Amino acid sequence: MKKRLNTLLLLSLTVAVFVSCDKNDDGNDAKETSSIDLKNHSVTPAYLSKKAGFEKLEIFSMLSSDDKLSESPDFVYGSMADGMGLIKLNDGTFSLINNIEADYSIARITFDKTFKPVKGEYILNSDATARTAQCSGSLITVEEHGFGPLYLSGGEWGGASKGVFATDPFKKADNAQLASLLPALGQWSTENAVVLAKDAYASKTVVLIGDDTSDSTTPSGQLAMYVGNRGNLSSGKLYGLKVTTAGINFEMDMKEGTTYQAEFVEYSERTLDALETESRAKGIMGFSRVEDIDYRKGSAAANREIYFAVTGRKSTALTGKGTFYGRIYKVVLDANDPTKGTISCVLDGDNLTGIAKSFHSPDNVMVTKDYVYIMEDPNGYPDTPDKTHFAYLYQYNINTKTLKVVLECNQTAAETAGVGKASNLWELTGMIDVSETIGVEGSFLVITQNHGWEKPAFTDKKANPVTDSNEGSQLYLLKGLER
Repeated sequence: MKKRLNTLLLLSLTVAVFVSCDKNDDGNDAKETSSIDLKNHSVTPAYLSKKAGFEKLEIFSMLSSDDKLSESPDFVYGSMADGMGLIKLNDGTFSLINNIEADYSIARITFDKTFKPVKGEYILNSDATARTAQCSGSLITVEEHGFGPLYLSGGEWGGASKGVFATDPFKKADNAQLASLLPALGQWSTENAVVLAKDAYASKTVVLIGDDTSDSTTPSGQLAMYVGNRGNLSSGKLYGLKVTTAGINFEMDMKEGTTYQAEFVEYSERTLDALETESRAKGIMGFSRVEDIDYRKGSAAANREIYFAVTGRKSTALTGKGTFYGRIYKVVLDANDPTKGTISCVLDGDNLTGIAKSFHSPDNVMVTKDYVYIMEDPNGYPDTPDKTHFAYLYQYNINTKTLKVVLECNQTAAETAGVGKASNLWELTGMIDVSETIGVEGSFLVITQNHGWEKPAFTDKKANPVTDSNEGSQLYLLKGLER
């Protein structure tokens, strides 16, 4: 897979909407009014179909690889856009930091006060990443995490820079060839690195890291954890999750709805192959491709509730060991010691009579106070009628444990319009909650990787001078989802 920003430190970013406070004729302050004007800005329509119960959801097509931005007409929204995050600046404009996976790069896109994209540039290019895919991403901020700002992205497939990249979100585009990695967080086929909110642990910085290692014989993706003093990402300790309940040797030994004891076991190694060897020697749990990770919003206790996606891999040799169709796991960390906790499978795509029976490779997750939003990246084996569909966006209610389909990629309509082929399944990815950042409740950004929609112009040479992928990307704003 291939597979999040909220605020800011030095610029004193706020999550409130930009407002004007003019006086009424009677001299009193007028009601605050927003500059935000949500509308379609892309030349490419939104090929997303709403499902029953979500008819009032509004979908806006904001940007695609076919668009030219007014202040940077040469900028190309490149191939396979993925993890992202949004910042509001003091002047009322917005900055979106966005991984461009298949161009091995990170873009910065400026939105004006009305939330219209007007400028794009690359702040990390393929030279900086050694042509390593930048998948999911997350922002560290003072307001949420107690230090920052810093944008983290996962180096997953392609080049040699396996690990966690750390990028200044205000980095000059002139230095796009320069990158920084965090060796203390280890080398993995890194999907994402997510820093828990500052309230989770009073003086510690805890980072969850997803290893998207794919193996057709033995589940080999780990859920890792880095723990350091507040703001220290260089000299803390690194751990891997081990299920300690007796009889649990593989992920498929864990049954949906059952809670198991777990602990995070310390690693001594930091390099890719050595970490895998150490994981097996110490009985650290292997999953069939750990994808995205997020934590529940709200109280400190909620912040210690972690959800992660395992996308799955279908192989006869993995029967009884690794998930075929994908799972969502929940990890609850101890209030005093982040290396202690429990794990449970809350949604199991291999349970063909369960509530997640339609799962076809869940890939990305985004967690609010009461919901987990789950995005699919179908791996191409729709073995049952329930799994025969284009990529879904799901809504899982944490409190009622109900699962609903919010929308589906409408690739039939897209193919008719010449936007790719229905046989090349798209991926939904990168979803972030921007409600507080733009001041519009229930607002989320989400991306489709429009596999099969190809044009030579869909790669920006400033990002990646040697083209590998020419597939288009598309950014949307969803308005009206519950949080």
